[in-house]
Formats: sequence, structure tokens, C-alpha cells
Amino acid sequence: MKVVKTIVILFSLCCASSLYSQDSDVIEGWKAFAKVRFRPTLMEEDEGYLLVPQFGKRIKELEGKSVKLKGYVMPFDYGDENFVILSRYPYTSCFFCGAAGPESVAEIHFTETPPKFKPDEQITIVGELSLNQDNIEHMNFILEKSKIKNEWTLR
Repeated sequence: MKVVKTIVILFSLCCASSLYSQDSDVIEGWKAFAKVRFRPTLMEEDEGYLLVPQFGKRIKELEGKSVKLKGYVMPFDYGDENFVILSRYPYTSCFFCGAAGPESVAEIHFTETPPKFKPDEQITIVGELSLNQDNIEHMNFILEKSKIKNEWTLR
């Protein structure tokens, strides 16, 4: 009986590690973004104070690497652009409503035209991380060359 139990445990461990080993080179973005600190900074006269990211060594090392985000598509009119804003939280508790910080949103640029998303639709994407500290026209965290993934393709 002990041998059977040991075999079942070993088999389970092998299966579990194989499910995630193929995705080991992809970084979980929200966890990395949450470690970034923001400093209120007075911008030009009319802009007031903005939260400016203080990118440390660890997050800078992730720039250009594959990052995975699972989040909610923000309901904005993107026109014909190949990008969306993704939030870690649903619209009712997101950064734009004042319920979360700037580390909880990212600008997602797709390699191909994405489908039309429903407001607050939850998606998982993988893209190449780009950091933005200065351009107030864009989010602080930008994923370039992004592709939509589902849970099965990540395993």
C-alpha cells in the first residue's frame, strides 16, 4: 500500500511541475508591478501632481521580457487601435475610479488586431514589458507584441 501511495504522489508531482514548467520563462506581471513605488510629483502648472513611478533595479531587469497579465478590459473607446487598457481589478474598483493604484493598470499593444472586447471582459495576455516613467500620454507599464492567451495555452 505504501508503494502505491508513493507512486501516486510522485506521479502527481511530476504532472504538476510539467503543467507549469513550459511557462517558467513568463513573469507574472501584477506581482512585479505591485513592488514599484510611486512618488507624487508636481508637474507643469496645469497638470498638478502626478504619481511618478520609481523603477528599481528588479523591475528594470524585466524590461523587454515576457510578462503575463490576467485582468479586465477597461471600457474605453479605442477606435481602430490595436491596444486596450487592462486592469487587475474590475471597473468598479479600478485605478480610474480611484479604488486602486497605478500599478494595477497596463497598456496592452497587440501584434494583431484584437477582437472587440466587452467592457470588463477578463482576458489573459502575454507581451513584452516596456516601462514608461515620463510620457503622461501612456500608462507606466506597457506590454508590446501582446497576444491573447487562454489558460490551456499557458500550460
